Amino acid sequence: MINRAALILKYKQPAIDWINSIEPSNDLIITLEDTNEERTVYLIDEESVENLEMMLERNYKLILEYEFLSWYTDESLWPKNFSLKMFKEWFEIECHSVVENLVDGDIIDEDI
Repeated sequence: MINRAALILKYKQPAIDWINSIEPSNDLIITLEDTNEERTVYLIDEESVENLEMMLERNYKLILEYEFLSWYTDESLWPKNFSLKMFKEWFEIECHSVVENLVDGDIIDEDI
């Protein structure tokens, strides 16, 4: 077991509406099922589980950057004036306090 918890976002319809609004002439329509089939897992400090609201207040913009970048790298296409309230309207939040590491060897951070 590692000293991290897992935060996973499940897309809601307002987020899907935004994704599909960027390229309305595109024949490919993204669905809730499409977006929630493969989700990003964010590792957070295990103490954050008890103070999830505080952690979200501090980190929701960073999490959104990762999510928006996965769809569109052009930041001008991203929603403006995004708030924590909107974040919660766009995503269901799952938090898992037990994370097991089944792999031998070091965890490597590719951003370093």
